[in-house]
Amino acid sequence: MTITFSDFITQFTTNLPFTITVLLTLGVIFVNGWTDSPNAIASCVATRAMHPRKAILMAAVFDFLGVVVMTAFNAKVAETIYNMVDFGGDAHEALIALCAAMVAIVTWAVAAWFFGIPTSESHALIAGITGAAIALHGSFRAVNGAEWVKVIYGLVLSSILGFGIGYLVAKLVTEICRDIERPKTMTFFKNAQICGGAAMAFMHGAQDGQKFIGVFLLGAFLAKGNPNVQNFSIPLWLMLLCSLTMGLGTSIGGYRIIKAVGMDMVKLEPYQGFCADSSGAICLLISTLLSLPVSTTQCKTTAVMGVGAAKRFSSVNWGIVKEMILTWVLTFPGAGLIGFLMAKAFMAIF
Repeated sequence: MTITFSDFITQFTTNLPFTITVLLTLGVIFVNGWTDSPNAIASCVATRAMHPRKAILMAAVFDFLGVVVMTAFNAKVAETIYNMVDFGGDAHEALIALCAAMVAIVTWAVAAWFFGIPTSESHALIAGITGAAIALHGSFRAVNGAEWVKVIYGLVLSSILGFGIGYLVAKLVTEICRDIERPKTMTFFKNAQICGGAAMAFMHGAQDGQKFIGVFLLGAFLAKGNPNVQNFSIPLWLMLLCSLTMGLGTSIGGYRIIKAVGMDMVKLEPYQGFCADSSGAICLLISTLLSLPVSTTQCKTTAVMGVGAAKRFSSVNWGIVKEMILTWVLTFPGAGLIGFLMAKAFMAIF
């Protein structure tokens, strides 16, 4: 099943619950571009390979390309998010619960941005819709364990891969360039970093864009009174809408997150920035091909940690690392609880 653009316009202009769902979902996508995408370009800005404005514009463009290109070839991440929890039953109540989840996700993300903490929008999305589904059905039976376990796999795998690949790539680059004078490598790595940052932005769009497409389609089917759709195809117009919204959010800002990841956690040199970007992109690519919904923030920050540790462990600001890990740990219960409470409140009111 799918939804055509003409159906979308008709539903959007005549179905108020659907209109609200669309606006809230696009709001979450916009906030994701605003708060999560800057992780992809943090290294480029920190090492002065690119000016912040140019880096943000580059991220917006490659976010867009990542959503469109990767979703066209491999939409498994979107399917995982769509099937992770059960919003079946009464379509009206399910749509209200999904709206509540979107509000919870925006609330959590904006709070994290305000404090400059690079929280995972992906984790907030997963937690928020899970909490809302549990509130809808009144039990944990709303959770599809076979799909949800992929989140755990992704959480563990992305942490190990991000740190491990970052560490190994940094060691390999150091060994290759051991006998080359440092000034001769500066120009190369500054240019290479731009390519690495573009790759990170592309894979951010590929991962996070698919997650939100899955939620968007869920809301569309609920609005049409079809809560039990199992198989669907993703239309091109929806890829374009989500990617443009994410790109717009990215273009508006994100300097606080850039500072936390690229400047405060590890003082990066150009070659380290290249290693971190390429490692994070590889981690995201492997996870996407394995259909695992992972966090761009987590892949990038663990890669930065691995690159810093490859030089010496003391070069990593472990205080910042502890704050990030604590935020990741708190996101699941925090955003999940907000999603649960908001869903209960919305269903009681509406």
